[in-house]
Amino acid sequence: MSRRLPPLNALRTFEAAARHLSFLKAAEELSVTAGAVSQQIKTLEEHLSLKLFRRQARGVLLTDAGQRYGKRIGELLDQIAAATRDLRRQSGGAVLTVTTMPSFAARWLIPRLGAFGRLHPEIAVRTLADDKLATFQDDDVDVAIRFGAGNYPGLTADFLFREEVFPVCSPRLLEGAVPLERLEDLGHHTLLHDEPHPGLHELEWSAWLARRGIRHIDAHQGPRFTYTHMSLTAAAMGQGLALGTSVLCADDLESGRLVRPFPDRIVANFAYYLVFPPAALDRPRVVAFRDWMLEAAASFMA
Repeated sequence: MSRRLPPLNALRTFEAAARHLSFLKAAEELSVTAGAVSQQIKTLEEHLSLKLFRRQARGVLLTDAGQRYGKRIGELLDQIAAATRDLRRQSGGAVLTVTTMPSFAARWLIPRLGAFGRLHPEIAVRTLADDKLATFQDDDVDVAIRFGAGNYPGLTADFLFREEVFPVCSPRLLEGAVPLERLEDLGHHTLLHDEPHPGLHELEWSAWLARRGIRHIDAHQGPRFTYTHMSLTAAAMGQGLALGTSVLCADDLESGRLVRPFPDRIVANFAYYLVFPPAALDRPRVVAFRDWMLEAAASFMA
């Protein structure tokens, strides 16, 4: 028995327009013109022999029929999207998608992914650098690496490692006119700042210095950067001192690109966790990445 379906492209266009209540916003989402959206809606209305929208001077409104139809079509398209995500996740040859913070991706994960690729050449890793938390429902994310307290309801959270926070700079700063011998000497140098991290005050100079009993230094002077890896890059170029961490600075400290002028450190309240839904362990590629990540974290800490 053949299905009598309306034009599928028109349905997709209608759903977007109904969701936004705007032909213009639907056009932006679908990367077409507003005129093309209007034409698709007209085609669908002619196919159904009824009006779905009421055109007004300031936009459009759904008719009663349009509201009912839009709700049903939206639910069906969500089901199609979910079925597609599930198929990709269950497919042995699908991509493994990992999401994590931009600084961790740039400074720790990406330099080590080559080792995972050599162990598992059959798995292609897609790395998403994003501060937003993955939902694992309406995105294609398999696993996430997050910096937090480890409280992720409904998800499995494997502890990876904890951070220590300390000042870092280029070796060139140690040879300047004002040597860095004591924490008080920071008052004669430029401080490099990250944008504030919610709940992580240890990465702010004012809080870090206060914890060390230093209160006479202007802890707010100096340029600001969106992400830690940017302030660390500026520090390596000799532009000032940044607050580095044992994880994000590890490779630069080992190479000598960055140095710790003082032994002082603070242990951060947060830690890194590998996070995923429990059902994700049904996918062999997730199990492979988890095993590798736990071993890589243990090796790093050792």
